[in-house]
Amino acid sequence: MRGLCGWYGDVEGEPSALLQRMLAGRRAAPTGDAKTRAEATAGVAVFDSLAGATLLDNGDCWLACVGHPRLRADGAQGTDAAALLRALQARGRSALTGIGGDFSLAFCDRRTGRSVLAVDRIGVHQLVYGRVGAAMAFASTLDMLSALPGVERRLSMQGVFDYLFYHVSPGPETILSGLHRLPPGCCIEFGSGGASKAEPYWSMRFDEDHSLSVPQLKQEFVSLLRSSVAEAADVPGCGAFLSGGTDSSTVSGMLARHGSGPARTFSIGFDVAGYDEMVYARIAAKHFGCEHHEYYVTPADVVDAAPKIAAWYDQPFGNASAIPTYYCARFAAEAGITRILAGDGGDELFGGNERYGKQYLLGLYQHVPSVLRRGLIEPTLGPWTQHVPLLRKLASYVKQASPPMPDRYATYNLLTYLGFANVFTPEFLASVDTGHPHRLLLDAHAPYADASLINQMQGIDLRFTLWDGDLPKVTRMCELAGVDVTFPLLDDRVVEFSAKLASDLKLRRTTLRWFFKHALKDFLPPAVITKQKHGFGLPVGAWLTSHEPLRQLAIDGIALLRERHIVQPRFIDELLSQRLREHAAYFGTMVWLLMMLGLWLDSRRL
Repeated sequence: MRGLCGWYGDVEGEPSALLQRMLAGRRAAPTGDAKTRAEATAGVAVFDSLAGATLLDNGDCWLACVGHPRLRADGAQGTDAAALLRALQARGRSALTGIGGDFSLAFCDRRTGRSVLAVDRIGVHQLVYGRVGAAMAFASTLDMLSALPGVERRLSMQGVFDYLFYHVSPGPETILSGLHRLPPGCCIEFGSGGASKAEPYWSMRFDEDHSLSVPQLKQEFVSLLRSSVAEAADVPGCGAFLSGGTDSSTVSGMLARHGSGPARTFSIGFDVAGYDEMVYARIAAKHFGCEHHEYYVTPADVVDAAPKIAAWYDQPFGNASAIPTYYCARFAAEAGITRILAGDGGDELFGGNERYGKQYLLGLYQHVPSVLRRGLIEPTLGPWTQHVPLLRKLASYVKQASPPMPDRYATYNLLTYLGFANVFTPEFLASVDTGHPHRLLLDAHAPYADASLINQMQGIDLRFTLWDGDLPKVTRMCELAGVDVTFPLLDDRVVEFSAKLASDLKLRRTTLRWFFKHALKDFLPPAVITKQKHGFGLPVGAWLTSHEPLRQLAIDGIALLRERHIVQPRFIDELLSQRLREHAAYFGTMVWLLMMLGLWLDSRRL
């Protein structure tokens, strides 16, 4: 496990003793020793059983950081922690714009009394923070933060609602009241006047560059991919996740071209029809001459790992694909891998999510003159159309397409479909703001409201899909497995490249990630290029109905929620009996969400 924790400002008690109490109070102790630095008004601890934890002090300043930061000075790449410290000492907060890679850091300048907290541009690493009297406490996880004396561990009912709405705990709030998560590309600066609010030092700017031809863009893109993978893989014992999709196949292929021997790749399969895509992983591994390793996850594996995984996350996490991610990372660690490369980010940067194509089709309706939409089409499509198949489909399309962005982006939310009052108890609903998740969506969309449709969607997904979902999924599961992880497709140079691509190069009508596939058509196997998107999904519903120990785990986990008066008892009973049998794949998601919430709350005694 890796992380840092500490505070800025005046605290009660002897500083070094407070740091030791913070370290002792963490739920997941590292296998290595922690380094600590404590002063009268600031303190920090940094620890890591993997690689990348640093604590430096040159007398005038100190720097604590974890991850893989990279100083971008005069166009050069690569740095060390000492160079980072010098840059921050010379330029303070403004130096952050020149730091790439993935990281979280705390910096203190004793001469000026100025200090900074920051996380990387995409939010691979996390920092949470909150006030404790006159001080600002911070840490890599809520567990570390809540170990500091004076930090209150109080469950947020709003956080519970938001989790069940989004299936993860969306930032910048957390599941604990009064504690916050620092958004990607943001920092907090401290001085004699106290702390500023979280402010961006970098934000995604879509600036489509039409001056370069597709061949020129292709040459630049492939060169960037080679560089990002080569730099990420420049350690002994490096391997790659390989799902058989476009992204993981690209990273695995670049790793194979970079190394002196075969790339070591790791895949997970499921012996369930419609969920297993091992055949594509094998095609990619053979194409690139990889040393390929496979593991098939079973329902018994899920029963064994789910409670452990629920407890490992510092907030409830309802994405079931954390299970295969964990087993794949553990499989790699047992094979001697110390760092694994992940392909996350390609969909969100280059237009690969299936909903992008669907939203393109829905967006066409907005081009119909409003006088026709509101005066003719919509009034005509009344309830009677349900009896005519073609008109029923047209009415469904109009219903989905009518809301503007970003409202129609959440059309298929599970809670909205089920109805809040049917799921939750009246007393719980009275304690939360049911409109809060929608305002989070509006906030994520606002910076990109004037962008093209594909860039609006990508801007939202950088927030919800990556920062809140996929990145915590992969980083925390790799920590639990004991292997370091990096994301070459989220290299800041690749991110900047994606921002300048013309919209129709990312999404060409309904053709997903057109440019990405075009640029790599001579590199990737044709079967991988043309395959339909699949993912790392877990067959939750199928196994909940066929594997009794997993079903019992779900029943026991959800039972932990009954006495909390959050969910209607009637809804729980219907869900576990009637609804799960009727549509296992759909309602299995809600069973999993509730089970993981119950297991997490029980693990924290909240």
